[in-house]
Amino acid sequence: MDIIFIRDLRIDTVIGIYDWERAIKQTIHLDLEMGTDIARAAASDQIEDTLDYKSVAKRIIAFVEGSSFQLVETLAERVAALVRDEFPVPWIRLTLNKGGAVRGAQGVGVIIERGARN
Repeated sequence: MDIIFIRDLRIDTVIGIYDWERAIKQTIHLDLEMGTDIARAAASDQIEDTLDYKSVAKRIIAFVEGSSFQLVETLAERVAALVRDEFPVPWIRLTLNKGGAVRGAQGVGVIIERGARN
């Protein structure tokens, strides 16, 4: 299995459990690794034969910007499900970093893997 990745996708959204967090947008950072087979695309050199990471990013941005979850766990799970449901991705590893959530830490968040990695 090959991997197409997106690193440090920054999206502003409402995320958090505290009242002040519900009143503002915060920037989350996403890293995605998506399992796929790039052999056909490598042979044809055509975008139609691969996982279009720009389309994936645009879809995630639209979803996350319109969301307002309390927990990073919920947001991560929903983004992973969206990618697997809407794109030919049998396996995904997603890191969601909510920078600045803990004083003194560069970032906190979750890393999840969903699907089968062949």
